[in-house]
Amino acid sequence: MRDDPGTTYGGDRCYEPLDIDEVLPILNEISIFAGLSDAQLSTLFCSLEKVCYRAGEIVFEQGAPPSHIYVVQSGKVKLVADMKGTPLELVVFERGQCFGETSVIGIQAHAATAIAVVPTELIVLSRTALLALYRSDLKLFSTLILNIAREACRRLHKTDEILLHYVMKE
Repeated sequence: MRDDPGTTYGGDRCYEPLDIDEVLPILNEISIFAGLSDAQLSTLFCSLEKVCYRAGEIVFEQGAPPSHIYVVQSGKVKLVADMKGTPLELVVFERGQCFGETSVIGIQAHAATAIAVVPTELIVLSRTALLALYRSDLKLFSTLILNIAREACRRLHKTDEILLHYVMKE
């Protein structure tokens, strides 16, 4: 990722329109967009935006209300939870992976802070745009929600396996 003169970093985020040629190659890698028809992807594309972060910049903070679903287009983002003053790195998201979706759907504050590890470009779908799809394209909205639920279940399954591993060690 390069620093473009028109790209805004820091506190004031600049949500930019996406370049379809840049995004099309990655759309099939994104689990929450799986199974969408070309027409649905086209509709969804109009609701997506791009935002850039420098290494070390915070995407969102633990306890903040959810506003977007994020997909890593390039770069890396780590989730860090503050556990009684001790930072605990939970996971690192890379190209094609999404985060923030369970907070948006669950209407719950973020459980961890998301931080760009390196210069990072994110594809974002705002909560407002997602809810607009509910009104304009119920089938697309339903497929997205089902895909988000599947992704959340996959992560929960992995978490269960990790917890079981630690319980069995004792």
